[in-house]
Amino acid sequence: MPLVTTRDMMQKALREGYAVGAFNIENMEIAQAVVSAAEKANAPVIIQTTTGTLQYAPPQVFHGMVAALAQAARVPVALHLDHGASLDLLVRCKQAGYTSLMIDGSKLPFEQNVALSAQAVQLAGDVPVEAELGQVGGREDGHEASLMMTDPQMAARFVRETGIFSLAVAIGTAHGVYKGVPHLDMPRLAAIHQAAPIPLVLHGTSGVPEDQVRECVKLGICKVNYATDLRQAYTAAVRAWLQDNPDAFDPKLYGEKARLAVEQVVMQRMELVGSCGKAQ
Repeated sequence: MPLVTTRDMMQKALREGYAVGAFNIENMEIAQAVVSAAEKANAPVIIQTTTGTLQYAPPQVFHGMVAALAQAARVPVALHLDHGASLDLLVRCKQAGYTSLMIDGSKLPFEQNVALSAQAVQLAGDVPVEAELGQVGGREDGHEASLMMTDPQMAARFVRETGIFSLAVAIGTAHGVYKGVPHLDMPRLAAIHQAAPIPLVLHGTSGVPEDQVRECVKLGICKVNYATDLRQAYTAAVRAWLQDNPDAFDPKLYGEKARLAVEQVVMQRMELVGSCGKAQ
C-alpha cells in the first residue's frame, strides 16, 4: 500500500493503549528488515531517517526505497523525518514525499522553540509534525546534549501555541549507549499526558529496561523510537560473518545476515510496545 501518515496509526495507538515502533534506518537492508518484521508481526510501522542520515544520502533516495517497500507491504508504513534540524530540511523531506516530519527546536529557549515549531506546522500543511520540549540527553548525529526534563505545564502551553500533532518528551532517556541503567520519571510522564493529551513520543529507547518501556506506553507514549539497537545488531552480524569468511567480498552475503539480525530485533521491539496484530 502507499505510504501513510502517522496520524491515524498514532491516534489509534493512543486510543487503544499501545505504541507504534519507530525505527531509524541507514540503508536498504535495514529498511527491508523493518518492513519484513512489520509484515510478520502484522504491525503498523514508522521508518525514520535523521538529519545525519540525510547528509549521507538525500531524502529522495530514502523515500524511493521506503515507498517501494511500502507499496508491496500488507501493513501501514509511514516515513518520518527524525530530529529535523531546520525548516529547509523539513520542506525538502515533505517535497520528497515524507509522510511525517519532526522539527527539533529543543535546544532553543522556549519562545523560540514555540515559534519554530509553529512555523513548521504551517509549512507541513496536512503532514503531521512532531516537536520536542525539554531535551533528551546523550549523543545524536554526532552532537552531545544534556538532559533537560519536560515540564508538564509548559508542555500544555507548547502544544496549544504550536498546533503540533505529537510531542517528544524528556523524562530521563538518552540517545546512544547508556553508561548505566536508566530510571525514567513516570510521575512526570503521567502529568505531561494529563496536561497535554496528544500522542507522546519516547526517544532514546534503545537500552531502556522492558518494564519501564511498558509503563511508559501505559502512561500515554504511543510512538517509541529505536536506532542504536538496530545499528548494533547490523554491525555485529556483519563483523561475525566477515570473521568467519575472511576471503569473501560479496556485500549481499553479509548484508543478508545483517538484515536478518535487524529483523529479529525489530520484531522483539514491536512485541514489547504492543503493536503486533494492530495493523488492521
